[in-house]
Amino acid sequence: MSAQKKIVIVNSHGLDDERSSVAWSIANTAASSGMEVTMFLVSSGVDWARRGAADAAQLNPLDPKISDMINNVVASGGKLLVCPPCAKVRGYSDDSFIEGTVLAGAPALLEKMTEGAYSLSF
Repeated sequence: MSAQKKIVIVNSHGLDDERSSVAWSIANTAASSGMEVTMFLVSSGVDWARRGAADAAQLNPLDPKISDMINNVVASGGKLLVCPPCAKVRGYSDDSFIEGTVLAGAPALLEKMTEGAYSLSF
């Protein structure tokens, strides 16, 4: 039996950039394909994990709501990692984020990569 494939998607784009929609769409496809998904949110990408921030975001009218895509990733066992300095500079703390979000830096990202995770960056 082969090991579960892993993917890390690094998203540095926030609530006003359509590339974020692409990142979440790929994360959903990977999750529904049985891959272990880790979203590593950096720069303005950390806003996606902030409570309530994604509720009104609809960057591409042909895509599902991003809040639904985020919930699907989390429900499938996906991990949301938020860059601690990126969160701090925005005044965010642990309780600023949706359930399941973890403040974790480069070592957590690199650990997934040493485990053989594919990586994409947006």
